[in-house]
Amino acid sequence: MSGERSSEISGFYRRSVAERRRTVQEWAGLTDEQMAAYEFPPGVPAATLERMIENVIGAFPLPLGVATHFRINGKDYLIPMALEEPSVVAAASNTAKLARERGGFTAHATPPVMIGQIQVVQVADPAAARLRILEAKAALLAAANAKDPVLVKFGGGAQDLEVRLVPSSRGTMVVVHLLVDARDAGGMNAVNTMCEALAPEIARLAEGRVVLRIISNLAVHRLARARAIFPAERLATETATGPEVVEAILDAHALALADPFRCATHNKGIMNGISSVVLATGNDFRAIESGAHTYAAWTARDDGGVVRPLTHFERNAAGDLVGTIELPMAIGLIGGATAVHPTAKANVKLLGVRSAAELAQVLAAVGLAQNFGALRALATEGIQRGHMELHARNLAASAGARPEEVDRVVARLIAEHAIRFDRAREIVEEIRRAAPP
Repeated sequence: MSGERSSEISGFYRRSVAERRRTVQEWAGLTDEQMAAYEFPPGVPAATLERMIENVIGAFPLPLGVATHFRINGKDYLIPMALEEPSVVAAASNTAKLARERGGFTAHATPPVMIGQIQVVQVADPAAARLRILEAKAALLAAANAKDPVLVKFGGGAQDLEVRLVPSSRGTMVVVHLLVDARDAGGMNAVNTMCEALAPEIARLAEGRVVLRIISNLAVHRLARARAIFPAERLATETATGPEVVEAILDAHALALADPFRCATHNKGIMNGISSVVLATGNDFRAIESGAHTYAAWTARDDGGVVRPLTHFERNAAGDLVGTIELPMAIGLIGGATAVHPTAKANVKLLGVRSAAELAQVLAAVGLAQNFGALRALATEGIQRGHMELHARNLAASAGARPEEVDRVVARLIAEHAIRFDRAREIVEEIRRAAPP
């Protein structure tokens, strides 16, 4: 149709940032004021961002907060969290303060072993092919480790090899799992490189055709765990005793165990905390989330369930609430954005973690803290109360309230139980009409 905009822009990737901005401004009809939102934040060189992804036109800053009070394995942490959702940082901090009364969080991480998958199809004798591959394990592991001698030097590298027979709509597939200790890296590049190197020999041994050779984000060998005790007497509210709150949280957890619709939201709350720290440290939050949610389904298979909560809550002999968490944590301190993004590097230094395993422990503790905070709010006052003031502040700012007007607008929105943009704008106008000339 004549006059329609076309997204087919030849050579867009070859243009400078300024030229790309002019192109998108003309294409979308953006004003100069709107284009100003694409400016790079101070302290983050434009050249660094341009190297990270393609077709860069700007940056998208998120609020970066710091969770306080965390004590994990006897060590104190300030924890950077990058996200847009209100009350997450506050809930994590408040939970950590409560957990300190019983010693804080105890956390553990298993060795950083990642899985690389090599998929072989069109195999005439899958069971025999499995044995042929296993018989060549030592040579295959040696060939894999030859691709990354530096990783091997630091104690990592290919450790083992498994072969699975996977029935599918396309026939039985032979799927080789290469188990690689990634040390302090996320492992993607090392694992993928090793899988690529082994693919021709695997195909020869199986007498089939290799299709995929890539890392798996279901890192079942690389787990992070944490636990904490929350004293019952400190959970009391104006309307409920501490033991009653414990019972309510246990009831909420039971629903997550029984109902996938609740479990999805339960686990999302855990990832509110974890993903914000993963993002703040420049790690791959999509991989962590994918692995966590798949693990929740994978661990439910033995009891015939659909999905399982990543946390567990129970009452101990003293009547206190005990929370635990276990999930995959393919996190790294070497490579990727963690190594090049100035903010990520500063956040890692702020955390003071010395290894990927320590970072994994921190993340597990944050996930448990965030989940407890959400369950406590849900089981007592409801989740909206915790969000209300911050949401009201956002509305006040969106409605044009000046800094000196924000508190008055927020107070009236909350008092009227009318947390709405239209009412915020009306209150701003009322305040200004009542102001002395």
